[in-house]
Amino acid sequence: MATWIYVKTQRNGYVSLCDPMFHFHLVRRFSLWSMKKDPDLEAALHRNRRWVVNNQIKNIIMRCPDQVASVKYLQKKFKTLDLQGKALNWLKKYPCCFEVYLENDEYYCGMTKRMMFLTQEEESVKDMQEPLYADRLAKLLMMTRDQRLNVMKLNELRRNFGFPDDYLLRIVPKYPQIFRVVNHTGRRSSMEIELTAWNPDLAISAIEKMAKKDGREPCFPCSLPPTWVKSLERFEDFNSTPYISPYSGFDGLVEGSKEMDKRTVGLVHELLSLTLWKKASIFKLGHFRRELCLPEKLNVFLLKHPGIFYVSNRYQIYTVLLREAYNGSELIEKDPLLVVKEKFGELMQEGLHEYNRRHYLLNLEKKRNRGMIMPKPEKRRNQSDETSEQDKEGGDLGGIFDPEERKRFYKVLFDDNAP
Repeated sequence: MATWIYVKTQRNGYVSLCDPMFHFHLVRRFSLWSMKKDPDLEAALHRNRRWVVNNQIKNIIMRCPDQVASVKYLQKKFKTLDLQGKALNWLKKYPCCFEVYLENDEYYCGMTKRMMFLTQEEESVKDMQEPLYADRLAKLLMMTRDQRLNVMKLNELRRNFGFPDDYLLRIVPKYPQIFRVVNHTGRRSSMEIELTAWNPDLAISAIEKMAKKDGREPCFPCSLPPTWVKSLERFEDFNSTPYISPYSGFDGLVEGSKEMDKRTVGLVHELLSLTLWKKASIFKLGHFRRELCLPEKLNVFLLKHPGIFYVSNRYQIYTVLLREAYNGSELIEKDPLLVVKEKFGELMQEGLHEYNRRHYLLNLEKKRNRGMIMPKPEKRRNQSDETSEQDKEGGDLGGIFDPEERKRFYKVLFDDNAP
């Protein structure tokens, strides 16, 4: 006689584990994000995450009087940055980026000279790249159904495309022959940017440019290892049909058809090609479902094309990356603005390592004062050359660390997740 096991659910009471519908929903739930993890691309996402937060903190400080913000004010902004904990502790982790000081019993935060220098360099690059931003904005509008986009929706992704925060005042008014701002209801939420002139020179996708350069028909590249046999077969079958440009419009395309799917893949590919990091939040892309005719379940759709896209749910934020744009965890081609932003990342990492080193030595001194660490006897001169070389690598700290302490020291020093 079969034994029935029941589990309790939130909605429908108790359900049997032997129920076929239970297995259907269980498999469907766990297969929704079943893409095999790529350590290199996951590392790229992890590296960007810390920079994005510090860049937002930098922008908040830049908008404050004298470019100085109280730590209490930054603490209030931490919720919008999706951060937990104390702002003061976070800022102290990056001494090369932020200067924290106490004045009248209140902590304040400004930017270091090196951080200010990089901020000025970033603004200089933005000034030089304004024509490129105008072309990029025009290409976005050319891919939409009505050649217009809601401003509030576009603001969600403006930094992905490298647009400055004040692009509505800085870029749009300088090109009245291309853009205009319309608002038919008078409400701020209904403000839209509209394309006023179609430029055929811009209506060429990244796929078409690469095909023209190589002298072949446009098709999608595949970045899967040869062991993914079934996925490669599906990709070859998908790629065997003619490429459809995302700038070609929607005439004659039926929702759910192979042709529409082909155009949608080309559209998402082109969108990611226009971003700085060749990646975007799937949730934010979903805001443009009506304007770009994207499928309702965009995440499921993208998972069907692992040779072109990589889907990650790191930090519980579902992100899609363009596989071909990465070599390991590094971007192959970098936008000039991204080069400056990476300097921010290097400065941030330098400060984090400095903080970890000081934090480790402080804890070590506390343990020594408590008698938890006994001083090591002086080394004899006739020790092996190998031991001497290890001391040299350890610098001034080599003489007081035993091998296990040295391992723990370097683990803290080079571990980004260290407190």
